[in-house]
Amino acid sequence: MGGGATNSSSDYDGIEFWSTPERSGWLTKQGEYIKTWRRRWFVLKQGKLFWFKESVVTRGSQPRGVIPVATCLTVKGAEDVLNKQFAFELSTRSETMYFVADSEKEKEDWINSIGRSIVQHSRSVTVNEIVDYDSKQ
Repeated sequence: MGGGATNSSSDYDGIEFWSTPERSGWLTKQGEYIKTWRRRWFVLKQGKLFWFKESVVTRGSQPRGVIPVATCLTVKGAEDVLNKQFAFELSTRSETMYFVADSEKEKEDWINSIGRSIVQHSRSVTVNEIVDYDSKQ
């Protein structure tokens, strides 16, 4: 870490994202600024959702991004919104992020895991306020 190179690992709260994640797997994520879809390896651990370019995550890996789950309000199916199979969305107060899983089961597993993590880390909500598998009302 010498020479003033603090690669903002403070964002990670000392989380060892390279070992025993609560859930990990490939998801396709829509870019925030340029709305292209990119496949990324996602790791959920201790209230943070990290993503990486490669699925081999080591201590030296640099996350391409991290979402603090406590800032998220809902996680729910978004197949109708996006017109894409296995899509889901994760919403904070200020933005909605879109993801596409590889199967219905993967989609539901991610929604479940992220939903549980939101409940654990935000303390003000119950799981049925957060989780919704289908975007149909």
